[in-house]
Amino acid sequence: MDIRPNHTIYINNINDKVKKEEMKRSLYALFSQFGQIVDIVAMKTMKMRGQAFVVFKELAAATNALRQLQGFPFYNKPMRIQYAKTDSEVIAKIKGTYGDKEKKKDKKKKPQEPVTSLAKKPAAGLAAPVHSPAVQVPDNPPNYILFLNNLPEETNEMMLSMLFNQFPGFKEVRLVPGKHDIAFVEFESDTQAGVAKDALQGFRITATCAMKITYAKK
Repeated sequence: MDIRPNHTIYINNINDKVKKEEMKRSLYALFSQFGQIVDIVAMKTMKMRGQAFVVFKELAAATNALRQLQGFPFYNKPMRIQYAKTDSEVIAKIKGTYGDKEKKKDKKKKPQEPVTSLAKKPAAGLAAPVHSPAVQVPDNPPNYILFLNNLPEETNEMMLSMLFNQFPGFKEVRLVPGKHDIAFVEFESDTQAGVAKDALQGFRITATCAMKITYAKK
């Protein structure tokens, strides 16, 4: 267990009956709450069954995800998570250490400048959309049931449960048969529902679909 903290986390003991694409989407939905994900690698070869790698842009996000989701019942099997032994290719390329590991020490200091300038730009860009859902989504009076729409076709109950059960008071997710893009999420109180609504407003389960959340009509 003396593996150094790493941008990439290694997960095993995953339910290998789950299809690869569904597993990657579910991993993304679960892990992206901790920070920006650069890549998810999951293979269905005999050697790699039940295993996956999740690559985070920030080291702190990887650390947080590892601590928070250790033993999380993912498709009814507790996940075992540890740091990957080496940097993934994606991160190695960003750091400039890919295929040139001897120079790692010299190069560590240099990439920090572009990273900080990158960090500042998205923050400014993200500030605008955060407020726009409040304008675009006409809301009903507070309710302990939330109404979700603009969900991608591949949404399933497991993905939504994983997103919402991190919030206190979560009770259940209800999908609407025949309508893939809407769902209801029930909480114990309208206050608890409000916290989840504000936190996940505009959350993207896939790159194209930003989830819209309102209080359900009473």
